[in-house]
Amino acid sequence: MMHLESTTTQRTHKPPALLVVLENVGHIVGLNLPTWVTNTIDFVTEEYAKIRLHQLGAYRRYDRVTILEDEQVNGPEWASTLLRLSLTHRVDQLLLVHGQDRCLVGYKGKTYIDSKTFEPLLEAYAVNPHLLDLRMVYGLNCHGVSLAPVWMALGASVVNGAAGVNWLPEPSLSIFLHRWLNGATFSQAVTDSNRRAVSIGKRIWRDDLFGNDDPHIAGSRQAIFGCHDLTITS
Repeated sequence: MMHLESTTTQRTHKPPALLVVLENVGHIVGLNLPTWVTNTIDFVTEEYAKIRLHQLGAYRRYDRVTILEDEQVNGPEWASTLLRLSLTHRVDQLLLVHGQDRCLVGYKGKTYIDSKTFEPLLEAYAVNPHLLDLRMVYGLNCHGVSLAPVWMALGASVVNGAAGVNWLPEPSLSIFLHRWLNGATFSQAVTDSNRRAVSIGKRIWRDDLFGNDDPHIAGSRQAIFGCHDLTITS
């Protein structure tokens, strides 16, 4: 795990909201699957995520939970939702989407949340920092590290990110949510979830003869940027 300290921690008196960006696509790296299979994976994983949010208490701990799903996962919809929520809430963001270098993969892999969306938002935020109240970003997206500078530049106090392709979305998500929603620091929640996920993953993808991580494990390891002592009540 890597930890980079933030120089500032955003504090407001607004109630907390959770923005969930949810689009699985049904894609598995390296496999060319029939459409019916990808559609099934997409549906099952997204419904599973929504169930876990209820089971683990997100709706009890947040004043508002907003889910962008399927067709809603595109640049304009995401940006307008974040701006709208920031008017009345401080926003934590949960990224349950695929990722590529410096972008999020949107609906059916046909749209992207990338520089076309980020750059205008960054420019607007630089002029008026009251436009956004983004507090933390937790993501399961691949190559999440590449987007960490963007989230920090948009005001986030703390962010995580996978080093490469993330093969361990579960139990990472469930353990993180359980720990975070019950008051653990962001660092504790991310570290615990990644440690447990890696221990399971290593049963499948074993170290090489020199003790080095298999690429599946190496890519799934998480880095933390910012104020890693932040909690849900901070």
